[in-house]
Amino acid sequence: MRLEHLSPRTEEAYLGWMRRYHEFNGRKDPATLGAAHVTAFLNTLATERRVAASTQNQALAALLFLYRRVLGLELPWLDDLVRARGAERLPVVLSREEVRAVLSEMSGVTRLMATMLYGSGLRLLECCRLRVKDVDFGRRHIVVRRGKGDKDRVTMLPAIVADELASHLDRVHAQHRRDLAQGGGWVELPDALATKLPSAGREWPWQWVFPATRGYLERETGQRRRHHLHETVVQQAVRRAVLASGIAKRATCHTFRHSFATHLLEDGSDIRTVQELLGHRDVATTMIYTHVLNRGPGGVRSPADRLLLAGRAGGGGDGR
Repeated sequence: MRLEHLSPRTEEAYLGWMRRYHEFNGRKDPATLGAAHVTAFLNTLATERRVAASTQNQALAALLFLYRRVLGLELPWLDDLVRARGAERLPVVLSREEVRAVLSEMSGVTRLMATMLYGSGLRLLECCRLRVKDVDFGRRHIVVRRGKGDKDRVTMLPAIVADELASHLDRVHAQHRRDLAQGGGWVELPDALATKLPSAGREWPWQWVFPATRGYLERETGQRRRHHLHETVVQQAVRRAVLASGIAKRATCHTFRHSFATHLLEDGSDIRTVQELLGHRDVATTMIYTHVLNRGPGGVRSPADRLLLAGRAGGGGDGR
């Protein structure tokens, strides 16, 4: 998986499914098993564990990788396995007033991050993994490195957060200088940059924009490092804010991204531009937001409303 540069999250998920498949079949050698065993495992996920179609397809992808890439077995029955068909769901979108209400219930770093999720259309992990060098205040943009699909993209830096983010980075820089003075100040680098640029791990441009409050000791190198702020910190803060705001929607961190795209389209932005800002490979993925615009069902008057209006115009009591 690392030879093929799969993401750490994909690696973790695939290994988990391979282990479950191994346990499900009594720890037998997977090379001795066939289509019936894979089908039985997937059926159990669907019927007994009632997993979502996307989860079932992820398990299938892991097993396909196991047989084809790990074991090197090109078996005809692999192509006959049927993928679960996922249902099409409309995303949860907050109105501008609801976004304001949620953000007003937040404070500190998590509020700043939530504002950037909404104002820049970032995924949560993309926000957590931002490095100092990827925030350009002059051009008012953010470079997202290694986003979903291992792609880079550029998105906007909202003017409303620029001053607050600059002040935040001043505090982070002061913290970094203290770490350096204490023999730390290291940060994890992608790929083999630590070998190519041995000192880059302590340099300011490579530091996390949102570092963790505590450091840790990297066992292999003996370096005192800081990880980025864990995504669960932001998730929990957003959940508390949504409950406190009284909004009757199941809003999460990702809801801010959905709201970003929908509000851009409502304001007349070109869908191709929105696609680039979101980092979607196919414009069809971005098209889902056109279904929740006010120009859709929200812009059409119900025939029942016409009955009510006609009744009132007639002055009769039947229009109540």
